[in-house]
Amino acid sequence: MSSSVGVILGFPPDVAEELQRWRASFGDPLAHVVPAHITLVTTTPTSDWEATREHVRDVARRQCPFMVTIAGTGTFRPVSPVVFINVEDGFDECVELHEMLQQGPLQRELPFAYHPHVTIAHDVAPESLDEAETALKSYRATFPVVSMGLYEHDADGIWQLREELDFGTETDNDAGTRFAEAAAEAAAKAGGAAASSH
Repeated sequence: MSSSVGVILGFPPDVAEELQRWRASFGDPLAHVVPAHITLVTTTPTSDWEATREHVRDVARRQCPFMVTIAGTGTFRPVSPVVFINVEDGFDECVELHEMLQQGPLQRELPFAYHPHVTIAHDVAPESLDEAETALKSYRATFPVVSMGLYEHDADGIWQLREELDFGTETDNDAGTRFAEAAAEAAAKAGGAAASSH
């Protein structure tokens, strides 16, 4: 039986909740349904769930954790009524992950080139899109990304998390220790910048 899958990078709860509040403030009906995230693989049909899951697990095993900084706003208008927050640090890693994931059982031609971003307003009134683009122009948050979520589109049209896959589960402990130190340093530098960037 064919099903549709998606793969995303989730955010720390404080960042996700703040962006969810912002998205709701712009009148986006998906604000309370779709948590803040960076999409790696958008809705992609697959006829072999087990092969897909193994493929995504394999990509996760080969990926090291990395830091992400999201900052400032952009838009896909006039092509699509979307305002988003840019991905700065971690942009290249997202592109590489996307390219690795979109192979094998998930290989397909995409209608648009992949561009990592965080949607904050979609399909709302033009003035609400303008407001979103302006309100979060100076927003900035930095955080470590250590896993990715594999989702399946169920029969009711709801995205269900099937597995959260840790990055680099076969790497040695030394790499993990170095990453933990880098993450702690980045968090100290960020110093709660996300919370004070309204």
